[in-house]
Amino acid sequence: MTSATDPHRLPLTTPRLIATDLDGTLLRDDKSVSDRTIAALAAAEEAGIEVFFVTGRPARWMDVVSDHVHGHGLAICANGAAVVDLHSGGRLLEVRDLPRATAMDVVRTLRTAAPGTSFAVELTTGIHYEPDYPPFHLDPGATVATAEKLLHEEQPGEGAPVIKLLAHHPDLVPDSFLTLARTAAGELASFTRSSPTALLEVSGLGVSKASTLALCCAQRGISADEVVAFGDMPNDVEMLTWAGTSYAMGNAHPDVIAAASGRTVANNEDGVAVVIEQILARRLQERRV
Repeated sequence: MTSATDPHRLPLTTPRLIATDLDGTLLRDDKSVSDRTIAALAAAEEAGIEVFFVTGRPARWMDVVSDHVHGHGLAICANGAAVVDLHSGGRLLEVRDLPRATAMDVVRTLRTAAPGTSFAVELTTGIHYEPDYPPFHLDPGATVATAEKLLHEEQPGEGAPVIKLLAHHPDLVPDSFLTLARTAAGELASFTRSSPTALLEVSGLGVSKASTLALCCAQRGISADEVVAFGDMPNDVEMLTWAGTSYAMGNAHPDVIAAASGRTVANNEDGVAVVIEQILARRLQERRV
């Protein structure tokens, strides 16, 4: 495990792309982006380093960073299920959906494996949830019904693509719930989590932050070795493993710390900005030599 405070542990060459998670990583706990981080992101883009926001959030919850977008303005949302253009208000450019029939199979499997599980369905048009699911106060227009009804092609959203199925359990330990779900239904879909509660996020099989980031990088001729990634929760593990250089935040989950090649300070201490500043400082020093 390397440290962001050691400049000799930075990437061997200046990266071409920075991929950063948002909640618990780029954002402080109050969901703000600090002035230091805003300046670091702008400096990276000015230096020719692309910055990708890679998050579990849906496109409609990207307003927290929409004012800090530079360059291309692309973001990977919903754990890799959607690529959006933040310059055009979150317009969907690509969707890697979870087939409704598969989501139904997951629901049936988890109802048996973990009785008491409640579900929400995130569509490209918004979120809808079951009566027992913890309510989303930011989504007053959501339909409330059983998952079976929500996943029917006619209800709701008139067949809009499913980008994420959410499964909540009121009693299970979060990591235990994740392990149980992967054991019971891992051949059907991709399971991960980013909440401190027992809330699982279910995507199409093979869909993750890492797989969509890899596709976006391939389109730009960028290799994994040219990417620096940041994250804090299990839904970041694949991305941190894929990237040539990766940093777990000081507040990261143990699985994230084990997966990353380095570690920076916590999100409330601007850990992403700390590393970016060091990368740019070394780049400037090398140019002066």
